[in-house]
Amino acid sequence: MGFNCGIVGLPNVGKSTLFNALTAAGAAVANYPFCTIEPNVGVVEVPDDRLDRLVEIFKSKRVVPTTVEFVDIAGLVKGASQGEGLGNKFLSHIRNVDAIVHIVRCFENPDVVHVSGSVDPARDIEIIETELILADLETVERRLLSVEKRVKSGEAKAAEEHGFTQRLHAALAKGEPIRGKPYTPEQMRWLHEMHLLTDKPVLYVANVSEADLGQETVHVEQVRKIAEREGARVIAISGQVEAEVVALPKEERAAFLKELGLAESGLDRLIQAGYQLLELITFFTAGEPESRAWTVPQGTKAPQAAGKVHSDMEKGFIRAEVMAYSDLIACGNAASVRERGLLRVEGRDYTVRDGDILHFRFQV
Repeated sequence: MGFNCGIVGLPNVGKSTLFNALTAAGAAVANYPFCTIEPNVGVVEVPDDRLDRLVEIFKSKRVVPTTVEFVDIAGLVKGASQGEGLGNKFLSHIRNVDAIVHIVRCFENPDVVHVSGSVDPARDIEIIETELILADLETVERRLLSVEKRVKSGEAKAAEEHGFTQRLHAALAKGEPIRGKPYTPEQMRWLHEMHLLTDKPVLYVANVSEADLGQETVHVEQVRKIAEREGARVIAISGQVEAEVVALPKEERAAFLKELGLAESGLDRLIQAGYQLLELITFFTAGEPESRAWTVPQGTKAPQAAGKVHSDMEKGFIRAEVMAYSDLIACGNAASVRERGLLRVEGRDYTVRDGDILHFRFQV
């Protein structure tokens, strides 16, 4: 899997509509709060033209794209962290995701009621962020009690962890999210154990009407300014348009998007933004039996990439035979890449690059 993300937002902002369109999973959609009670989970293939070309070149019998998992939870409301709506039950559903996709309503429609009575992206974002902060504050307070007991027992490093947890508590109490701050590897480990919601990177999705798609409306501008302050990413998508796209046969979708002046679907742009947000890359393994895409963080070394394929490959790693995707396309086939001396042999210190086609040598 490439990565997984939790979709959050107030009720009736178009979360489930977008989820249905992005995953074709058929989640229930209705014009009332809490339509989504249990989280809906959808797994979608990551579109990648490079993988299609590898299948053609290697005449692969099987193709395996990497995937993204979307978790759509029920609409949060003010007071969710204290049990309003369905409260912390919803928040718990997103503690283990890699990133948060925050859907913000940026369309006017009198037929779709807004839980707060009007469309105001800045207010809506603040409501959701406040609930995530309050939920984290409760988590950190529980952690403090646990660490204090370990400090009293004289456990090594417990005092250091206690000081760090107190600093987290002070920041959250001031209404500051945890993400975007520098942490040591030890502090990162403690953070990971707490699964704090405001530690997760955020991608804002401005849900606009079809008429406003491609326009920098006042509502979209509000979202963009907030994202810039936070160092977050933002994309504008029309749930209405995405629903129309997935209803079409695949061969007609590109033409439909072109008519709207769009080069790609909202799903494609959302996935690309997610990869950039999480600093992920894709490498490939390719051959006649199978061509497959793999997702790893930027900076991954060859042995760890091999471990993504199989743990035995990482343990017994010897070397990696590497060809760049661009070289393969230029040469036409793997044999020509070798003949021109463009096939590289790399060792344990090699940092995998996006688009690398790798063949691992290992011993069991």
